[in-house]
Amino acid sequence: MATDAKKLQPIIIKRVKKGGHGVHGGAWKIAYADFVTAMMAFFLLMWLLGSTSKGDLKGLADYFRAPLKVSMVGGNGSGASSSIMPGGGADLTLTAGQHPEDASAADKRRRAETARRDAQRLAALSAKISAAISNNAQLRRFSRQIQLESTPDGLKIQIVDEQGRPMFTTGNAAVQPYMRDILREIGAALNGVENKISLDGHTDVTQYGNQGRSYSNWELSADRANAARRELVAAGMPEDKLLRVTGLAASNLLVPDNPTAPANRRISIMVLTKEAEERQLGINREAVEPGERGAASGQAVDPALVAAPALVAPGGSR
Repeated sequence: MATDAKKLQPIIIKRVKKGGHGVHGGAWKIAYADFVTAMMAFFLLMWLLGSTSKGDLKGLADYFRAPLKVSMVGGNGSGASSSIMPGGGADLTLTAGQHPEDASAADKRRRAETARRDAQRLAALSAKISAAISNNAQLRRFSRQIQLESTPDGLKIQIVDEQGRPMFTTGNAAVQPYMRDILREIGAALNGVENKISLDGHTDVTQYGNQGRSYSNWELSADRANAARRELVAAGMPEDKLLRVTGLAASNLLVPDNPTAPANRRISIMVLTKEAEERQLGINREAVEPGERGAASGQAVDPALVAAPALVAPGGSR
């Protein structure tokens, strides 16, 4: 019976229906594309930073700090254009295949070659002047008053006063006969030199007191520098060779430990190197104050600009 009962029980088959997957969205694809783009941009940035020179990197940094200033004044990355608002790009002044570093190296080589030629030319000029003085019996007596010195700015030729043997008449700019001989010998030597010349007049600190406050050491030093200029030109030196004629009074003493020493009263003739000439031309082009403008044109500078002490000695040796 029990067996028959089991046989009569219904067989129940349970079928489990598995639910289908939902439709996948496309958001993950957008996120993945953004990630890949960001990584590509990152590696591209790393490559640019690794292949860009320090100068260009500084130019980029300057641009983002002050973009208007860089676009107005130009610089690396501005295309070296003369436009009012230069665009970006490489420096168009460079030749094909030339890098800014190459241009800088070429400029250094050019300056070094110019400096070498200047040194040779000025050394020859120094030897020429020394020989002219040695071969002239009259000038040889004044050789102690003629000083030749090579400086970074060029060859400095200084004609200094000596006790009992001044270059100019006391208290004015009248040239003594032997001073005229010295200047004309130097002027003749400068005739064939292509370098520009700077000419300065100096006094000691003894205050000029013969003609009142309207005339001082500033005017006296400028007048003496101009008197020396006239003698150099009379000897054959082209006047357009002069770049500057200045009266410096006692602002640059040769013997600072003895402000009244005769050697402080001198005429300085500087035969400029090309580099010093370019620097001086840049200074001359700049706007100057009214008091300084006189010095640049060979006139006296405002006495208030000098801090040297003054000893009142009217009629003293000037």
